[in-house]
Amino acid sequence: MLTIFIKELNSYFSSLVAYITIVIFLTAMGLFLWLFPDTSILEYGYAGLDSLFNIAPYLFMFLIPAITMRSLAEEKKEGTFELLATKPLTDWQIVLGKYLAALALVIIAILPTGIYYYTVYHLGGVEGNIDSGAVIGSYIGLILLGGAYVAIGIFCSSITKNQIIAFTIAVFLSFFAFSGFDSISQLLALQKIDDIIINLGINHHYQAISRGVLDTRDLLYFLSVISIFLVLTKTILGGRKW
Repeated sequence: MLTIFIKELNSYFSSLVAYITIVIFLTAMGLFLWLFPDTSILEYGYAGLDSLFNIAPYLFMFLIPAITMRSLAEEKKEGTFELLATKPLTDWQIVLGKYLAALALVIIAILPTGIYYYTVYHLGGVEGNIDSGAVIGSYIGLILLGGAYVAIGIFCSSITKNQIIAFTIAVFLSFFAFSGFDSISQLLALQKIDDIIINLGINHHYQAISRGVLDTRDLLYFLSVISIFLVLTKTILGGRKW
C-alpha cells in the first residue's frame, strides 16, 4: 500500500495536477474571504472564517473529482492496471494507496489556509476574538468532507475508462450527497420523515461538526460514507474482466 501511496503522490506532484489544485483552491478561498462583497469578512464587521467553510464544500465538488478521475480510469484505459495487478498487492492495498494519496493532496491544499486563520485572529478589534473551537471543528469537518468526496471520486474512477465520465459522475454524486437529501426533504409528501432524510446528507453532519461539537454520530457518519464507497470500489476491482 505504501508503494502505491508514494507512486500516486509523486504522480500528482510530477505533473501540474497538485499545483493547479492547490493554487485554484487557495486563490478562490482568498477571493471569497477577502474580496467578494457577499462573503468578505471585511464586510461582516466581525472576525470569522464562516465564508471559507461555507464555500469550500462546493469548490471541493469540482476540485476533488478532477484529482481522482484519473486514479483508476487512466490505469484501465492505458492497460497498466493488469501490470499493477500482477504485483504482490491486494485490491485493498491498491484502493487504499490511491485513496490516501488523493486525500493527502487535499489536506496539503487545506493546510495553507491556516494563514487566513492567523490573519483573522490578529485582525479583530480585540486580538484573538475568534471562536477557535469552531474553526478547529470546521477544519476537521472539511478534512472529513474531503475524505468522503475522495472516496466517491475513486469509486467513480473505477467504473469507467473515461476520465471525463468519471469526473462528471463524481461531481453529481458529491453534489447529491451534500445537498440532494436536503432538497428531497423539502418535498411535501416527505415532511413527516424530513429529519431522517436530512440526516442522510453530508451537509447536516458537516454543519454540526463546524459548530465545534465533535459528536461521535457525525464522525461515524463520515467514516461510514467513506467505507461504503471504498468497499464498492474494491468490489468493482474484484469483479474486473478487463
